[in-house]
Amino acid sequence: MLREEQWRALERAHEQRVDELTAGHRQRSAHAEKHPVEDFLFTYYSHRPSQLRRWHPGADVVLLGERARDRLGWRWYREVDTQVDGQVVRGIGVDADAFGADRGTTVAFVRDLVTATAGRPAQLGCFGLHEWAMVYGLAEGEQRHDSWPLRLGHAGTDAVVESRPIRCSHYDAFRFFTERARPLNSLQPSRSQQVDLEQPGCLHAGMDLYKWAYKLSPLTPSALVLQCFELARDIRVLDMQASPYDLVDLGYEPVRIETPEGRAEYAARQRAFAERARPLRAALLHTCSQAAHYARP
Repeated sequence: MLREEQWRALERAHEQRVDELTAGHRQRSAHAEKHPVEDFLFTYYSHRPSQLRRWHPGADVVLLGERARDRLGWRWYREVDTQVDGQVVRGIGVDADAFGADRGTTVAFVRDLVTATAGRPAQLGCFGLHEWAMVYGLAEGEQRHDSWPLRLGHAGTDAVVESRPIRCSHYDAFRFFTERARPLNSLQPSRSQQVDLEQPGCLHAGMDLYKWAYKLSPLTPSALVLQCFELARDIRVLDMQASPYDLVDLGYEPVRIETPEGRAEYAARQRAFAERARPLRAALLHTCSQAAHYARP
């Protein structure tokens, strides 16, 4: 139970932090400018800054005060009776029953995926070669970020891909491989194999915690969604530092995974991200449990 002055303070702090984190993207969007690193969280993922900015307390929290009643116009909120100083007071809270009934399939999928991923050991031998496989065999100007040069040029990039085993287990990374690169991967992930293949060392699996968190909103507390967003934001930096692109002019020093030193740095940072993601996965599973009773098979 949160009194109006309590939850309003939390709401304002959340909005301020989101505004700080999204300021660059919003400014660039207003001028139709692109950023190969920071824009990813708003182009690949479908959650807009305005949606991230909207604060939700999460399930089992009752908001008191007249301003809370505005949320009755928001989807999946309802009136809730609670005890205040021995008296029954009507507040506003997330309707976990309705959310589970409407989004039960999503809840069940996220629960199964996060549970399976958390139960596997982290694999740290991919060294970010998925980004290299996305440009393998392409001609000049055909790469996705065509405004930015390849550090080693096309021939040098292809040579790195051909010199190292590729072990990408994440379908949404693998699907962007070039046709020539796909047969080089030790796995051939498909959407139907996602629960069977994802593992906690994968950078994209770590970034996707943000997607699963916001897909469970407003059941998910906004504090958790924001933690997942900040994790994804930090992971994306390593993802592109270890990529074949030369982004020094944007302030990103490369992690040269074509060298032993670069691979060691990548694996160490990958391990740290896997550890940072561990409690977030546990929190997401708790969120799923709030509506699990209502999840459709």
